[in-house]
Amino acid sequence: MAEAEQDSGIAADFLLEIVIPERQLVSERVDAVRAPGIVGEFGVLPSHERFITGLDTGILRYRSVGSGDWTELTVSSGLVEVLPDRVIVLAQTAETAQDIDIVRAEAALERARERLKNPEDEADVERALEALKRSTVRLEAAREDTTKN
Repeated sequence: MAEAEQDSGIAADFLLEIVIPERQLVSERVDAVRAPGIVGEFGVLPSHERFITGLDTGILRYRSVGSGDWTELTVSSGLVEVLPDRVIVLAQTAETAQDIDIVRAEAALERARERLKNPEDEADVERALEALKRSTVRLEAAREDTTKN
């Protein structure tokens, strides 16, 4: 099968790089990515057409070459560049469900709800709504992970 893929000129996989401000989180060969874009979820397969889009808060999923297992990360705001041979994700935050501290995420959710009750200005409302969305996604991912294990 690998020979047929080489002969046809169609790539079987591509490089996924996920970078957060602190470090490069992922650099791995994958054969599929699903990510939350600012205009909706999108998928990428090998040899995908080029594009750049905004990354929204949500769950980014990728399937590793070889294992076929899907890995999920919660991500928030950033950019995604898709090239035929790689996908580069620059995210403000990204973490696995196992890395999420449920107590801290619940506290962040409560703070966001409180800020929405008494906003100081329109910018405060926008920040609170983003914090609410981020906390909700993180809690859903962490709770789903604990039910799997």
